[in-house]
Parts: sequence; structure tokens; C-alpha cells
Amino acid sequence: MNDIDIRPLPVDDDAAWQPWRDQWPIRSGTIYLNHGSFGPTPRPIRECQLNWQQRLASQPMDFFVREYEPAWLDARRRLADFLDTAPDSLVFVENATAAMNVAASTFELQPDQDVLLTDHEYGAVFRIWQRVCEQTPGATLTTARLPLSFESAHQVVDYIFRAATQRTRLLVVSHITSPTAVILPIKLICEEAERRGIAVCVDGPHAPGQIPVSPDSLSCDFYAASLHKWVSAPFGSGFLYVAPEWHERVRTPSLSWGRIAPATPTTWWEEFVWTGTRDSSAYLATPAALDLLEHQVGLSAFRARTHFLARYARQQIIELTGLEPFIPDSEQWYGSMISLPLPPGDARSLQEQLWEQYRIEVPVVEHNGRRSVRVSCHLYNRCEDIDFLIQCLKSLLQHAC
Repeated sequence: MNDIDIRPLPVDDDAAWQPWRDQWPIRSGTIYLNHGSFGPTPRPIRECQLNWQQRLASQPMDFFVREYEPAWLDARRRLADFLDTAPDSLVFVENATAAMNVAASTFELQPDQDVLLTDHEYGAVFRIWQRVCEQTPGATLTTARLPLSFESAHQVVDYIFRAATQRTRLLVVSHITSPTAVILPIKLICEEAERRGIAVCVDGPHAPGQIPVSPDSLSCDFYAASLHKWVSAPFGSGFLYVAPEWHERVRTPSLSWGRIAPATPTTWWEEFVWTGTRDSSAYLATPAALDLLEHQVGLSAFRARTHFLARYARQQIIELTGLEPFIPDSEQWYGSMISLPLPPGDARSLQEQLWEQYRIEVPVVEHNGRRSVRVSCHLYNRCEDIDFLIQCLKSLLQHAC
């Protein structure tokens, strides 16, 4: 990639961003507007991962016994720097779901206490905490309904905490919601929870890279995230942040040696270094993904370009449907991903037809009785991708899909 010009690029010039687009091996003849679900890995990061895999395959004993732990620690230090936190508050896990399960194993919900989520939370997260409540006598999973239209940060905080009671001991809340792509005012939410004595577990797989993330500054108790989305690290790279006051209480759901023998784990995070024989190349390639985003593309340039594309999609879809969006047109509410309402209809059928007829990969979501399309933008996307999406949506909607 040494021949890529890294000077600031105009956000609205597709041609200027073509060299970066070429770094992603998107299948020919398809349009991928779904980075928020499964973000493909760019070639340089895949090459880095393959290099780690080759080192493992060529001499497993040398890799596991001598190379692995120092490389794991180096990768964690790089991630901690990106998140502006201490390395000893972080561990690598496969994804946000794995991280959330660790938090669920750690948080000791007592009988007759409640866990509070919002109605914009990810379905797998609901299932995790539903099981915790089912296993705790008298415990309840409570859902706070967010507003149909978002107007202010304080409005969101009010909607969440009007559902809290004296029984509420934990709030699980998305940094950026999955079905609706809304950036929630997470700092204000954490501050209000702290005032009420409620612990907070942030579900944050969409946030790192797309927006700044600093768990320490949020004063949250847990932060669970994936790095295969906006950071574009390999699949199988995620992390869990645990606030210092919780370190001694962490319980890993999968217990192994923790450290390479003869070393033995003495702190919470060491239990996550060696969790069994596995391919950890996704963790070890994470620094390369962070370097690409921060030092080669530039975080501000990445965010400006992808927000421009998301805003372009917003404008075009509103013009097509005439429907009011859920959120104001502001970086406060959305970054590289935007969800826009569509006329009522079959969400699954429309998504399938966009793929089968036009080879466009984009989620069409049914949420709280409303159908919407969620457009995710990364450096391999162009305005012409969105223009084609609009053209195809227009055709399908006219046929009342």
C-alpha cells in the first residue's frame, strides 16, 4: 500500500477514494452495504493474519510456548492505547457476544433484582440476560421503550430511566443500536445510572472506529465489543473492558490454564490469555487494523468519508419515500451507518429481492412495527452504490414488495 496517497481526500470524490476501495476484496458484481453486520477484512490485515497463521502452522511449539504470550500482550497494549484505557482492564475475546457472556457470568444478580435493557437492544443480548434472570429467583428482565423519534439526549435518558425501579441493579445498553443505527448518549446514561447506584454494561460492537470510544471516561462497569466491524480487524477479534472495581469478581465461562505453564494466573485478565489450543491470529492482527485506520487512512478522514456516504444515503432515501427519519441529521445521532423508514411491507422479502435480483447486500429490518433499511458505509463504498440501491428500491417499492 506504499503507493496510496494519504493526503486528505475530498469526502465526496469517489474516484479519489478508489485506491482504498481496492484494498477490500468485495465480490465482483455485488454491492455490499452491510459492514455493520459482518465487516470484511481488507487485504493488508488479512495478509498480517495469514502471516501469524503461518508462524503457528510452521512450528506450533515455538509459537505457543515462546511467541504467543508476548504477542498477545503487545496486541492488548495497542488496543488499550486506541481505547485510552489501561491494558489490565482489557482482554481479547472472540466477539461482543463472548464478551457479554463473560459480563453475565461475572455480574452476580441477587434474588428479586432486575436487569434493564432497551427495546433497541440486540436479540442475542436479550437472550443472554434473560437466562441470567431465569436462573435467579424473582429476578426480572425489564425493557425500556425508547422514543419513536429521537429529539435530544436528555429525552433518551428520561425514556430509559422511567423504566428503572428500586430493584434495578444493572442496565445493559447499546452504544450504537443494531436495528436502528442510533448513537445513544452513553455518557449521560452512565452518569444517571451511577447516580442511581445502577451498574452499566455497554454493548458496543458498532462503536469502535465509527466513533471515539473511551470506557474509562464513560464510567461504565463493562464494555463489550467486536473489532471485525468498523475497525475491520479479522473475524474472531473482540474485547471486554472491565472497570477496576470488578476485576477480582470476573469469572470466565471457559476455564483453562490461563497462562502458559509453568506460569499460573494471578490476576483476572490472565485467565483469558490461554483459553485452550486455538488460532488466535485475529487478536494478533488487530494492531495492524488499528494502524491502518489511525495512521494510514486517518480516523478523522475515515469518519468524515463514511459519514458523508451515510448522509448521502439518508438524503436519497428520504427523497424516495417522503418518510420522516427517526433521528436528526447530526453526527451526534449517526456516524457511518444510518437506518431510514420504508413504507409498510414484508421486510424479509424486500431484503431477499434486493439480493436475488440486484446483488445488493443491505439489511431491511422490522423493528417495533416499522420497516426500515439500514445502510452501512465503509471505504469500499461509493455514491454510485447508493444510487443503485435507490434505483432498485424504487422499482421494488412500486410493486408493493
